[in-house]
Order: sequence, then C-alpha cells, then structure tokens
Amino acid sequence: MKIIRALELEGKSPYFRALQTGNSPRIDMDGRPRMMLGSNNYLGLADHPLVVEGARKALERFGTGSTGSRLLNGTIDLHLELEAEIADWYGTEAAIVFTTGHQSNLGTVGALAGRGDVIVADSDAHASLHDAARFTDAQSVRFRHNDIDNLAEKLTAAAKRGRPTMVTVDGVYSMEGDLAPIDRIAEVCLEHNALLLVDEAHSVGVFGPDLTGVTELYGKADTTPLRTGTFSKSIASTGGFAVGSHDLIDAIRTNGRAFLFTAAGVPAAIGGALAAVRLIRSAEGRERAERCLANARFLRDSLASLGVPLIGPAIGPDGAETVTPIVPVIVGESLRAFAKWHELYEHGVFAALAHYPAVPLDRALLRLAVTAEHTFADLEEAATSIHTVLEPAVERRLVA
Repeated sequence: MKIIRALELEGKSPYFRALQTGNSPRIDMDGRPRMMLGSNNYLGLADHPLVVEGARKALERFGTGSTGSRLLNGTIDLHLELEAEIADWYGTEAAIVFTTGHQSNLGTVGALAGRGDVIVADSDAHASLHDAARFTDAQSVRFRHNDIDNLAEKLTAAAKRGRPTMVTVDGVYSMEGDLAPIDRIAEVCLEHNALLLVDEAHSVGVFGPDLTGVTELYGKADTTPLRTGTFSKSIASTGGFAVGSHDLIDAIRTNGRAFLFTAAGVPAAIGGALAAVRLIRSAEGRERAERCLANARFLRDSLASLGVPLIGPAIGPDGAETVTPIVPVIVGESLRAFAKWHELYEHGVFAALAHYPAVPLDRALLRLAVTAEHTFADLEEAATSIHTVLEPAVERRLVA
C-alpha cells in the first residue's frame, strides 16, 4: 500500500489510469496517445458497430437501469433471450446470467457447496473462485497448479471422509496464460465422483470449435457439468454466466445469493453481450479468434527473437506448444517491475503489471494482452519498446 501511494504521488502508478477514448489498440490516456496492450478485449468487439448497436437498442427500449434483482422486477426479455442464446451456444440444458463475472463464480459455487462439502481449487485459479470457496461453509483446499497427481491426492483424502467434492479451475489462467489440462482433470474428477467447474473467462470466444472455451478444445464439453464465464473480456460487455443441466442451473437460480441479492444486469450491458455472442457465433467471430491468436504468436515470437524473457508457452491438448491472447513478460523484483512499467508507459505502451501476491514473489510480470484488432506493425513496435526498456543498462553501454 505504501509503495502504491508513493508511486501515485509521483505519477508513476500503473493502476487506476483513466482512458479518454474507447478500448481499442490505440487509446488516449493521460492526455496522449498510447498503444493498449493491457486490455482483455481479445476479439476487439468493445467498439464493434453491431455490439454498440445492440447496447443502444436495449438502452432505448428498456432505459438505463434494472432497478431491482432478477428475482423481483429486474428481469427483462433480454436476460431470458441471452440465457437461451448461451445455452444453445454451449449445448447445455440451461444457462443463467449474472450481473458481473465475479458474481457468476460466487453465485454458482455458493449455491452448490456448503457445510460438510470440500471445494478443491487450483492454486492459480482466479480470485473469484477462491473467494467463492471462502464465502461458503465448505472446506476449502488447494492443489498445486495443474498438478494432476496432487489433485488426485486431495480428492482421495476427501473421498475417504465421505465428503462431496467440487473441483474449480480456470480454462486459461489469467496471469501466465497457460491452459488447464481439462482432459486429465475431468478424468480424475470422474474417478472420484467430484463435480467439476471450469471458468472459461479468458478462453470463451477464443478456443474450441464453437469458441466456447478450453473445455470444448479438449473435447470434454459433454462431460463437464459446470462452466462459468464473463462478458467483460471477449464478449466486450459486463456480466457473467454459468451453464449446465436444468437441475444445476435451477439450484443456482434459487439458492445463489450473488444472483438473488443484487440488481440485474443493466439493459445496455445485456443487449451488448447478446449482440457480441451472436457475432462470435458467426464466421466473423471465428476469423477474429484466429486473428487474435495469430497476433499473440507474432508478438511472442517478436519478443523471443529480441531476447526478452518470457513465461514458457502454453501446452495444448495434443501436447504441442500453443499461444493464448496473454503474453507474459518476466520482469522480476516488484520495485524493478514498477519502474520498468513506467518506462514502457513513457514509451507510449500501456501494459498490465502483475506483482505479488497475484504472481510469486520476485516474479513480477508485464502481462501483455493482444486483440484481433492489433496489426503486426503495432506489435513489432511494442516488442521493440519492451526490449528497449528491459535491456540491461550495461548491455546498452556495450552496444553504444
């Protein structure tokens, strides 16, 4: 806290910077143009005309606010239409829409797990999944990141005590951009009769034949009981969702406190999300997903060719190296990371900074995120700026 406050006083904090323009590859921030490499707008839909039009029509028809919970007066036709669209997209019996992505995990886990149960979460799972476990009366257990043997040990221990178990993982992990091995996780969960929940927040719209996420990429969509996601990334709005059987979704709808006791998603957000989902399901959506991953590979290859230290590549279902929209650059010690972030910002590039406890101590990252709207020229320019900033001073002197 003291470090952040001191940086704010010096005008060097990476947090709470205000945009003066919409979210696109080139933005205005602090009164000057910069390249945006810190946004989760993976498909570049945040300013897409069809998505904007969907939000505008909803605003004009229903007004600005829901003024109540979904349980009472907050449900509008668009909520139901969006839930039906998502259920059809995911090939599930039902879907439920939440006001935020964070609430989608709190509401889902909170409705289905309680006293006497065990929730086993990947240690690197999103904060909302860990928060969800803490807010229940269930026992919260963590397994080592993507360590299937460790997961099996935790599930075996729970089974010996005869305790119902839920396993929660991310499809794509938000800091380092690696994939969960959903095929092996699903197999272990099946062996131990554990309910698997996969959060597709960073993979929806990007992975899988129908772009529903990593679970589909691994061919486990039909055997994974629960998936959640958010509208705030590829879907370019605000809100979240869960999909599953009628019984599971009805249990969430009637018992999920994060669903029942908050105002419904506002019309513009729901209308924009519905338009974005329909666009993602079109040929244009597939093309944008392919372009996003091609951009990620280009940026990663450009940085690697310059000797910039990177987190190891993600591994796909076939065991081969792959990419995600997240390209993490290793900076190291937190204070150095803050300084390097500011240097890069002064070079006209905005990146997200991740430091402890979001990542391990002394392993701070510049978390770069590409979109379908970046060009190779944009990314080459950014790679050069990042290399210039991170290159050790002694090496610069030798070159000079």
